[in-house]
Amino acid sequence: MLILASQSATRKALLSQAGLRFTALPTAVDERSLEASLLDEGAGGRAVATALSSAKAINISLQHPDALVIGADQTLTFAGQLLHKPADRAAAQAQLRQLSGQTHQLHAAVALARGGEVIWSFLDTVELTMRAASEAEIEAVLEAEGEGVLASVGAYRLEGPSIQLFERVQGDYFSILGLPLLPLLGALRRFAPQILLGAAPS
Repeated sequence: MLILASQSATRKALLSQAGLRFTALPTAVDERSLEASLLDEGAGGRAVATALSSAKAINISLQHPDALVIGADQTLTFAGQLLHKPADRAAAQAQLRQLSGQTHQLHAAVALARGGEVIWSFLDTVELTMRAASEAEIEAVLEAEGEGVLASVGAYRLEGPSIQLFERVQGDYFSILGLPLLPLLGALRRFAPQILLGAAPS
């Protein structure tokens, strides 16, 4: 049994499009509290993403010890600061204005847990540069995107109209979407080949 410890529509879509059968369950992890504790200890965006993905996987794995559980998380760092999902459209507009004409980093982490323990994890960092967009362009993108950007740590969706705000992207596309898919599929071939296409019947 394969479980995704997330209700993220994007992550669910990526796994489904890859041909995987899985169950998606929400976690009881207090992400902001764990993040605050890590930041107090001096952790950066990469460490926070890794810790959160592992915590999510373990949380569900303890409830379903026989299942293979996928935990994933993504953080965004800009000028040494950790940014979060915008609370509303005004916050999204302010965040896009802040990132306009600048370069920021997305850190995407994924972990596999079984029996309450992490058995594999992976972290990837992507560097993204926004062009210097006008207020009208930012407003137009937000209008086109709708509420979807509020679920994104960057207040944008590269798979949507937000791509018009960008000048350069250096890194893996799936990591930008929040799930390093190719490394994950490689791990699944190692730990649970029977759930993948073309597997020999058991």
